Amino acid sequence: MNTMKRLTQAYEEAHRVKFDEGSKFIIFSDVHRGDNSLSDEFAHNSNIYYHALNYYFENDYTYIEAGDGDELWEHEKFKYIIRAYGDIYTLISEFYRKNRLYMLYGNHNMDLKYDDYVEKNLHKFYDIYEDTFDILFPGLKVHEGLVLEHDETGKEIFIVHGHQGDFLNDQLWPITKFLNRHLWHYFHIIGFRNPSSPSKNMHKCHKIERNYSKWINQNKKMLIAGHTHRPKFVSNTGDSYFNTGACVFPLGITGLEIRECTISLVKWHIRPDATGSLTVMRDILKGPADLREFMY
Repeated sequence: MNTMKRLTQAYEEAHRVKFDEGSKFIIFSDVHRGDNSLSDEFAHNSNIYYHALNYYFENDYTYIEAGDGDELWEHEKFKYIIRAYGDIYTLISEFYRKNRLYMLYGNHNMDLKYDDYVEKNLHKFYDIYEDTFDILFPGLKVHEGLVLEHDETGKEIFIVHGHQGDFLNDQLWPITKFLNRHLWHYFHIIGFRNPSSPSKNMHKCHKIERNYSKWINQNKKMLIAGHTHRPKFVSNTGDSYFNTGACVFPLGITGLEIRECTISLVKWHIRPDATGSLTVMRDILKGPADLREFMY
């Protein structure tokens, strides 16, 4: 099944959410939370990510995690991921308790498409320090796609991870997952690049982005995705395509903010302040731009 059909299928089955000029969203993708081992690319950004999420929680944003939040290809046991980043999952659960969380699955956490897997691993977790089970995300439903629908105009923003139609990462994902866990996981530690990943293969990345643009032109929808790890603020061809980037860059994390009907590409990173103290800073890379210029 090709990208056009899979994106259309994800759009038609997407969870729908109304929004207006007062709505605020932060969209991160490709967090790839691991077990804090040598192969965990997220570990060096965990404090930046936590600080950023806390900022968005305190400022009443709704958190949209657009796939690959968890690295379930390289790490088999979810409990070790939660144990490594218990404070982060607890913070995300606070968004959930306030009805301010929407979670999508990507190719690296495709297991979350199954309700029984989510119930077993995310509804509660065992706190080894307190010797008790803590409630985490009771009743959580993880979606493939999300459509934000403007309350007044009915115009839409389609949000999806973006692996749809990517043969190795969609149709053959169980095989690719097996190879990652039992082969590339170890090569990854010593620096080898995984050829199935568009973030490490620019030819593959460009091909995927061309498919995104083709789908946008055919369906007249604004599209926000992740998957490629390449931040985008409107495509080079002028199509309404945006990409969150990722949370595993060497020098910080990127995401998309939506507020007051505008959209911005932001970066959170660590820099010295005027006194030389290292500080987590938020920079606006692109925008803010009026969403109405891009929604159909």
